[in-house]
Parts: sequence; structure tokens; C-alpha cells
Amino acid sequence: MSYQEILFPFLGGLGIFLFGMKYMGDGLQKSAGDSLREILNTFTSTPLRAVLAGLIVTAIIQSSSGTTVLTVGLVSVGFMSLRQAIGVIMGANVGTTVTAFIIGFNLSAYALPIIGVGSILLFFSKKETVNNIGQIIFGFGCLFYGLKLMGNGMAPLSELPQFSKLMVDVSHHPVLGVGIGTLLTMVLQSSSATIGILQQLYSQGSLALGAVLPILFGDNIGTTITAVIAALGASVAAKRTAASHVVFNLVGAIIFTLLLTPFTAVVVSISGALNLNPSMQIAVAHGLFNVSNLLIQFWFISKIEWLVRKIIPGKDHSIEFKPSNLNEAIIHSSPVLALNQAKIELLQMGEYVQGAFDSTKAYYEKQEGVDKENANQYESAINDMDNRLTEYLVKLSATELSISESHEQTMLLELTKDLERIGDHCRNIIQYVNEAIRMEKKQKAKDKKEGKVSSRNEVILHDEDLVDLFEKVSKNIRDSLIAFENEDKEMAAHILEREEQIDTMVKMLRKKYISIMNSGKGRAADGVLFIDTASNLERMSDRTIHMAKYVLGERYGTETISIDQSVNPIIQ
Repeated sequence: MSYQEILFPFLGGLGIFLFGMKYMGDGLQKSAGDSLREILNTFTSTPLRAVLAGLIVTAIIQSSSGTTVLTVGLVSVGFMSLRQAIGVIMGANVGTTVTAFIIGFNLSAYALPIIGVGSILLFFSKKETVNNIGQIIFGFGCLFYGLKLMGNGMAPLSELPQFSKLMVDVSHHPVLGVGIGTLLTMVLQSSSATIGILQQLYSQGSLALGAVLPILFGDNIGTTITAVIAALGASVAAKRTAASHVVFNLVGAIIFTLLLTPFTAVVVSISGALNLNPSMQIAVAHGLFNVSNLLIQFWFISKIEWLVRKIIPGKDHSIEFKPSNLNEAIIHSSPVLALNQAKIELLQMGEYVQGAFDSTKAYYEKQEGVDKENANQYESAINDMDNRLTEYLVKLSATELSISESHEQTMLLELTKDLERIGDHCRNIIQYVNEAIRMEKKQKAKDKKEGKVSSRNEVILHDEDLVDLFEKVSKNIRDSLIAFENEDKEMAAHILEREEQIDTMVKMLRKKYISIMNSGKGRAADGVLFIDTASNLERMSDRTIHMAKYVLGERYGTETISIDQSVNPIIQ
């Protein structure tokens, strides 16, 4: 038999299997809505709940790697602690066994009819729910059809003396099997695919159980590569999360490789008692391994956390964000309380906006990576709260509100968007500073190459007038939140006066930049930083005016805006 007869069906079947698994997972994810991140973000307050959250999400998306990458992202932006993440990762390893059990039912003979049913639901219905179900069924059928093709391709392997020798070596040297499983999963980027291959080989009699199990243990080590890749270049917290995934799976593989003989005996005993088919035997072995590993290491979460902090030293700059105050249960029963909760959440969002602004200002002044990282974390938190609060307030609008309550709901919705836009402007300024630094390095390299000494000043990163503008806008943001919380009309009026000064300063800065350009000390690229930063600061201040006017006019009707004449006209 030629190698094409083995390789081509195997590769084609593997491709269809991976496609089917991903397509089915995407359909399940769509059916579940956008609640996956919510599950991980909210239901991880205790180690046990974190494990359950990881298990549920992985069972839904059919990918432990996907859950781990999502967890790395949540830790990176401060929505989840390292200890919570370790629990989620443990649960994800158990959740991924669902695929192996699905394969264990051995529905390959019905793969094509299943694909046909899925196609009908996909292409002959315009309803999104029906399409999602069709996608799940279609992916399910592809998964089994791919397995069938892989099985047909691998069937002749048992006749090859080289393969037989390798399997004998694996049986006698379990560490070799662990290495094969690790490498195979790293290449395929899917532990489920590796398990599927093992199930096919074991069903055909090409592999003995003693050879399958070490490869299965190595499969768990190989699946950690995705999290490691996701953490490259990320925060220290994200790297520690990926490291905890490696530690957990590596320790588990070591423990059960050492206990291979008794573990094999347990699997054989269970398989005989339940009269399981070969594919289901491997599924049971996979599930038993992951559940046992969880039960052993669950009690050492704090120790794993300590270990990864030692392995990856450095200061953890992740910001811990407070949980949401929004309770949907009271939307219909008590709209007044719901509005009050929305106001509390808005003020919390305002704190994050202030944090994002302070970090942005610090990055402008010092260009230190930690400030940029903090600003990005705050921006992610702001966007998340914007989505939560907007959804909450929209649901609230569907209830029976009084005129004043409806007015309050509308204004809170508008102010939520104002705060979200301030966060966007912070992100813009971060990008302007990055571009200015890049252009400065490029110019220096060019001057050095040409043997020139630049006669112009350094890129404008410490302009005193621009720093002063940062200070005034910062005070407007801070005061607008205080005025909103305390219904302070006088402070709100000060904000309006300060806004006039800010507008004047921005006009002055534009003239100043033109003067710098005309003197030959600047270049056009500096305008990205200087002018655009000033413009974004001005727009941020404009957003605070909405909150001030809400306190002065919207909340208190047509009362005129007045301020004690003794107040210094230059608001500091």
C-alpha cells in the first residue's frame, strides 16, 4: 500500500474533523449567546465555582484551549485573579472530555445523514435559531465523517513493522508516549483531535491500552501551547495564568505516568463492568484522568499560584475591578431601586474613566509601559461596563416608568455613552504617543545613518501647556462625577467656566504649534501628538459638560446657572 493511501485520507479526515469540531463549537456558542465571557467573569468567586465555570464554558465551545485563552485575556485586563483563573483552567480540562465521550458513541455510520439534516436547517431556513441548530448538527456530522476517513487512512498502519515497533517501545517506555502525545497535540492545536486519533487506532487494534494512555497524558501537556502563545507579550498576570496551565497539566501527566499500571487496571475494570466499546473506553480513561487530576490538585490551588509567581517573577500590574452592582431581578419589581443601582454603576464606571485618564496622562509624560498597560486595562473595563449598563438601562426602559423615571433612565443612558467616549479618547492619545515615539526613533536612526546631528528639539512629549490642559480636563472629569453624585450645582457651574478656559487653551496650543512649525523646530508628524492630543482632550471635556448640565438644568428644570461672584474666574 502506498503512502498516499494512508496519508491523504488521514489528512482529509483530520481537516474535516477539526472543521466539524470548530463549526459545532461556534454553533453552540451562538446558541448560548454572549454569556460565555459573562460566566467566566461573574461565576468565579470561589475555587469550586471557578472550576464549574471552566467546565461549563469548555463543554459549550468544545475547546479547552479556547477557554484558557479567554481566561488569559480576562486576567490580563484585571477581570479575574490568578487564583480564579487556575480554577477555571482545572475545570476546562474536565470540560474537554465531553468531545471524547461524543466520539465514543461511534456514530460514524450515520455521519452523512446527520450532515444532510444540518445542511437543510442551514440553507432552507432564515431563522437564526434554526440556523444555529443546523450549524451544530452539520458540525456534529462532519466530526464523525472526519473520524471515519481518518480511521480508513490509519487502518493499514498496524501492518507496518515500523509502527508496530514504535508502539511496543511506547508500551515499554511510557515517557516516550507522553512525548508523542505532547508533540502531536502541539502540532494539531487540538487535544480533542489527538484523542479522536487514539480512539480510532485503539478501536482498530493498532494500539494497546498501555500505549494509548501515556500518549493521552502527553496530550494534556501539548494543549497548553495555545495558552502560552496567547500570553506572549501579555502582562505578567497573563503569563502566570499560562504557566499555571502548564504546571497543572504537567504535574498531572507525571503523577499518572508513575501510576500507569494501577490506572490501566482501573480503566480495564470499569470498561469490563460497563461493557464499553473501545472508543468509549478511551473516553472513560480521558475523563477519569482529568477528573482525578482535578481532585488531586484542587486542594493545592494556592500552592500552584505561589509556584507560578516564583517561576515568573515581577510586579503584577493587573488592576482588580469591582463586580457589577446591577441586579436584573429588581427591574420589574422596583424600577426606582434599579435606577439607583444604575447610578451606582455609572459612578463606578466614572472611577474607571478617571483611572484611564490618569494613566494616559502619566504615559504622555513618562512613556512607561506600565501606564499604557493600566490605561488599556481601564479601557477594557469601561467598554465592558458600557455594554452591561446599556443593556440594563434598555431593559429598564421596557418597564412601566413614570415621566421622571423615564427621564432619569434616558439621561443615565446618555451619560454612559459620554463616559465610554472619554475612554475612547484616552485610547486615541495612547496611540498618538506611540506613533510619536516611533517617529522619533525612526528620525534618530536616519540622522545617525547620515551622520547628522538633528537641529530640532525632541518630539513634543513634555509641553507644559499641554500638561496644563491635561490637568484642567482631569479636574473636569473628577468634578463632574462628584457633582453628579452629590447633586452639587455650584461645582457643576465651575465645570462650565473651566470648559471655556479649555477651549481657549486649545486654540492657543494650535497657534503655538503652527509657530513651532514655522520656526523649523517641529515636523508634520509631531502634529499627530500635539494637535490631535489637544483636540481629544477638548472632546473629553465636552463630555463632562453633559453631566454638569444634567445636574444644573435637566435635573433642576429651568433654574439659571449662577455662581458666587467671589469665586475666582480662573478655575484651577
